[in-house]
Amino acid sequence: MEKDKDIGAVVITGSEKAFAAGADIKEMADVKFAQAFATNFLSHWDSVAKFKKPLIAAVNGYALGGGCELAMMCDIIYCGDKAKFGQPEIAIGVIPGAGGTQRLPAAIGKSRAMEMVLTGTPITAQEAEHWGLVSRIFPADKVVDEAIKLGEKISSHSKLVAMMAKESVNYSYDTTLSQGLKSELRFFHAAFGTHDKMEGMKAFVEKRPPSFKDE
Repeated sequence: MEKDKDIGAVVITGSEKAFAAGADIKEMADVKFAQAFATNFLSHWDSVAKFKKPLIAAVNGYALGGGCELAMMCDIIYCGDKAKFGQPEIAIGVIPGAGGTQRLPAAIGKSRAMEMVLTGTPITAQEAEHWGLVSRIFPADKVVDEAIKLGEKISSHSKLVAMMAKESVNYSYDTTLSQGLKSELRFFHAAFGTHDKMEGMKAFVEKRPPSFKDE
């Protein structure tokens, strides 16, 4: 999907019962430290976070453990009104291992993240929206459709510039403010070298829809 030029955004979803209830505990039950360390267990999950195009999570039901972490790897989270988000790993003697202790504080703040991680207690869709973990709440049967509409809206713009915008926003989490601002300015300047910048501004002046070529 990352290489397909016709795809401008991707929606990740599960079922109405569960977005993803986490990793298979039976699979992990007999794994010991040496094996986990030697195989760099769970490290490949970060490939989702490094996906260049906009990712939208459409969450219904349970998003627990790795499921919550997967949702947070996405750029935008829409959820159903009965969704539950949680990091319950502490109840089985481990900690989150796919970004839960890092992305959760960035999304909802230290105190709330600590409460979720240290108690394992999940939060409701309404709490997730109020705390800034998700963008919007919809009825369960509408979430995927709304996420697809959002993806279509994003894809109607320049796909190239959307990837630049995503990377620039992500820099705000990975670097200092001064470095992030410098990077943003360079992306802004780079956009002036694209066909889509010329077309977008020309279309605006001429009061017509732009015809982007993603180049």
